[in-house]
Amino acid sequence: MIGASLSDAQMQSAPLTDPTGATAPSLIEAHGLVKVFGGLRAVDNMSIAVRKGEMVGLIGPNGAGKTTLFNLLAGSLAPTHGTITLGGTDVTRHGPDRRIRHGVGRTFQIPRPFAQMTVLENVLAGGQNQTGERMWANLLRPARVAREERALVAKARALLDFVTLSALENQPARTLSGGQRKLLELARILMADPQAILLDEPAAGVNPSLLELIIGRILDLNRAGTSILLIEHNMDAVARLCSRVVVMAAGRHLAAGSPAEITRDPAVVDAYLGGAPA
Repeated sequence: MIGASLSDAQMQSAPLTDPTGATAPSLIEAHGLVKVFGGLRAVDNMSIAVRKGEMVGLIGPNGAGKTTLFNLLAGSLAPTHGTITLGGTDVTRHGPDRRIRHGVGRTFQIPRPFAQMTVLENVLAGGQNQTGERMWANLLRPARVAREERALVAKARALLDFVTLSALENQPARTLSGGQRKLLELARILMADPQAILLDEPAAGVNPSLLELIIGRILDLNRAGTSILLIEHNMDAVARLCSRVVVMAAGRHLAAGSPAEITRDPAVVDAYLGGAPA
């Protein structure tokens, strides 16, 4: 289901205050994150939060630590120090498989489809907790397995329709363009009914027409209640999508505010945007 709602327990998590003074329950919270690779502190005492239903942009120069932070939030890396909670549950030491069960999925800057599988098969691969994944169930509960498989295929086709790839469902994923692969990856993540999605540069390398489609679908998801944290270098896209922007530099938090405030911040201009603020 697109834009799944939060549980009662998640709704009761401690609220955060935004720059306007409004409050909402936090879905993703990270406090004091540090990630050290040898002598390099790729993430250095970084804290960030995303509220229920919020869309937050994460920007910064190359090497700022944005992707490492994403990997920490998604569970691909374990932090050297710090804590991560999802809906109030400490998931600091949980891997990606357990993070998705807590409702957080992620995409990658360069999509990674199963190239030889069809577009439909790629989306089906994102299904979670299927009875048929257990060998004994196929022998003892064949009717239930068949029923779930039919429902899974129907759901995958609905998501392909959402990302406008229905006509390509039987094509191998290797035939898709870069933008289409980003849409396919989004559909695959949505099979897990995430409450929050970490989007890694959804606009990168996408032609203008597909970019408009991708932006539209991201907005649709957010309006339906899905929280989104996105890394993006395209500031026009960030301004269209995000109410709040967090800026990283050298692994640390540099600034936060609305897109308009960020583009006028002298520290951000000096570290990332270049030139003098307007």
